[in-house]
Amino acid sequence: MIDFSRNYFELFGLPQRFRFDPARLEQAYHGLQNEVHPDRHAGGGEAQRRVALQSSAHVNAAYGALKDPVARANYLLSLHGIDALAETDTSLPMEFLERQLERREAADEAVDDEDLRSIDAIIADVRRDARDLEDAVAIVLDEQHDYERARTLVRQLKFLAKLTEDLMALQARLDDF
Repeated sequence: MIDFSRNYFELFGLPQRFRFDPARLEQAYHGLQNEVHPDRHAGGGEAQRRVALQSSAHVNAAYGALKDPVARANYLLSLHGIDALAETDTSLPMEFLERQLERREAADEAVDDEDLRSIDAIIADVRRDARDLEDAVAIVLDEQHDYERARTLVRQLKFLAKLTEDLMALQARLDDF
């Protein structure tokens, strides 16, 4: 079975960094899941089946945390005692928030006008900004080790991920027309 005391990066044999080879994560995930999947231990005793189920759940949680850029960055920060997504701190730079408000207003106008192209363009723009933020997070975490600065960037990245979800929901509404 697996060693529950190892952090997620160690579990998959990955460097403890924001950027790593995603193919290595996939390969390690499938290897571990093959090893600990509860079906492989169905013939074992109750304790063995329970450990297999817990191991599989742990591997899935670790995989989910490392596959998603926001969750991965937040997890990395948590290893340094920082909770970037704590609900008690909702502060973001005013310039950033104003830009997102402009995007939401433009999206609302596009929905009112049934303008799918505009929604598509806004989504593409938000995704570009998210990729740029991911690059910045990688530099700040992996090279500069500036965890406080990374905390702010991760909060912005989370905001953009939520904005993308909301915009895609608007896009789906327009597709239904």
